[in-house]
Amino acid sequence: MKKMTIMSVVLAMAISSCSQAQQKQEVSIKDDTQETKTVVTLSNKEKAVALLTSIQTGEQAPVGYINPNKYIQHNLGIADGLAGFGAVLQNAPEGGFKVSVIRTFQDGDYVFTQTDYDFFGPKIGFDVFRFEDGLIVEHWDNLAPKSDKQNPSGHTQLDGTTTVEDLKKTEENKTLVEDFVNTILIGQKYEESARFFDGDNYIQHNTQVPDGVSGFGAAVKAMAEQGIFMVYTKTHKILGEGNFVLVMSEGTFGGKPTAFYDLFRVENGKIAEHWDVTETIPAKENWKNSNGKF
Repeated sequence: MKKMTIMSVVLAMAISSCSQAQQKQEVSIKDDTQETKTVVTLSNKEKAVALLTSIQTGEQAPVGYINPNKYIQHNLGIADGLAGFGAVLQNAPEGGFKVSVIRTFQDGDYVFTQTDYDFFGPKIGFDVFRFEDGLIVEHWDNLAPKSDKQNPSGHTQLDGTTTVEDLKKTEENKTLVEDFVNTILIGQKYEESARFFDGDNYIQHNTQVPDGVSGFGAAVKAMAEQGIFMVYTKTHKILGEGNFVLVMSEGTFGGKPTAFYDLFRVENGKIAEHWDVTETIPAKENWKNSNGKF
């Protein structure tokens, strides 16, 4: 990987903010009688993916999709602003970073992705970007170690469909998932689980939990018997596109302050599939910015 210095990051931003050359590509087609010019504008999804991919490739142009004057960072291990982002790239380990974006979604001004990383070790993660006027102004993420093992039902942390469907049902699906989180995960009213699922059909990608609503229930019970409790206390964001809904929540896991990112796939009005990343929130004295995890 080509390491970028903070100065080169700032330079890239200066060029971008003057010309916005990275946001538009112009292609001219000429014939004997006329010239046709087509302007292709990158979508916010494409910009987010390009920025993440540049962490591996070292390409500087996608840094131009970050607003140089306003970049709020919620990864508590990274300093705020563009300088913080540049410092991470400058301190890449030998061999660099590896980045493979698996799923990408957009909800209004937000783009959220699920990514396979080698970022100071193999990890999986969710990234959330907020855009203003075509530039990224805020970033949240949740990272966890990547497992090389399948869960009891033979699924990995990242496999499964990537196809976005039912765009007209986005708000309906977000409402369903919000109800599920409030009722089951926060409210712990497990007796109401049946109304959110199609029988016991539920594909699970958590490495410790088998498929099925029954598998989830058994896993919760097994943890409780060991004195380990997963407690959801507050939901901060619910983002969705079509049949996929991401929930960003906080609570505790094993008594430690925890950020929960849960991605659900909805099918025919029922929750059908689940991916997640759980990350312990560090003590405030160890934060590198003051923006908070959420």
